Amino acid sequence: MNRLPRIAPLLVLLALAGCSRSEEKPPEIIRPVLSVVIEPKTVETFGFAGSVEPQYSADLAFRLLGRVVSRDVKVGDLVTKGTTIAALDPTALELAVQASKADLSNAQAQFANAAASEERQRALLASANTSQSVFDAAQQARQAAAAGVERANAALAKSQEQLGYARLFSDFDGVVTAVGAEVGQTVSPGQTIVTVARTDPREAVVDIPDQLTGDLTVGTPFEIILQSLPTIKTDAKLREVAPQSEGATRTRRVRLTLINPPSAFRLGSTITATRMTKVAPTIELPMSALLEKDGSQKVWIVDPRSSSVSAHEIKVATKSGGSFTVAEGLAAGMRVVTAGVHSLSEGQKVKVPEGGV
Repeated sequence: MNRLPRIAPLLVLLALAGCSRSEEKPPEIIRPVLSVVIEPKTVETFGFAGSVEPQYSADLAFRLLGRVVSRDVKVGDLVTKGTTIAALDPTALELAVQASKADLSNAQAQFANAAASEERQRALLASANTSQSVFDAAQQARQAAAAGVERANAALAKSQEQLGYARLFSDFDGVVTAVGAEVGQTVSPGQTIVTVARTDPREAVVDIPDQLTGDLTVGTPFEIILQSLPTIKTDAKLREVAPQSEGATRTRRVRLTLINPPSAFRLGSTITATRMTKVAPTIELPMSALLEKDGSQKVWIVDPRSSSVSAHEIKVATKSGGSFTVAEGLAAGMRVVTAGVHSLSEGQKVKVPEGGV
């Protein structure tokens, strides 16, 4: 009976303690955010894919009709100046040389006979034992025989030259990049047998949109990056811009001479040619930073002193893919939230991770 009065005060104290705890505010949650410090872009980089090609190459062909009896190289082989690359069947050409030699011997014999006859007639004319007309005829015969010797010599030289055309060789050191005929094939004059390219100088060949070639001039610098190993780079200078753009793609073929390229820039390698150009200062942000609400366009600005965010109205100039450019409303050095913009509130405390993002 006496216990109830003692328990009642305790219950009252517990109830008061519970009420005080329920009236306490929960601690404010500081949310980490992704952000970026505005740095107006003053330089724009363009990249164009292309390949490494030789600046000089030659399609080698025979000057004669004939059957290929040997081809000593294949694609990728290195060739040196003067080394035989391919050969035609020389049988008919060798027979022509022999016939020319025989004709020359015959012409020389006729000349010797005509020269001796002229000397006899000269002696007879001196002793008045022959007429002037007979001597003149002998002299003309000697001159005709001399012309025959010259003609036979020229024919022999021509046939020997033709025999030399049965061998195909390169006029410079290079690498074989293509073949156009096989052993046993009959080829016509001028038909490509092999294509040989100089290993130096090399150049990067890229196609650039027509609208980006207006300010390109000979000597414009580029940086060339090897796509298979992006850490390998080299410099290049513009050598040539195609005078006319491609009708379907509206691009121009641009050739860039590589300057002391590493050996990794082999012929046929895929590269990226980059060029930096100065542009008017522009502020570009990712689309995830844009807050569009009630017809206005805003971004969240982080106050570095209070570590809180505030909505800042801006004017968007253009939108392109995953980014937009700002026409007005922002300045360099401001920190803009780039993610979760729809879940923030005015004055909310935020935390910027180390590194600024």
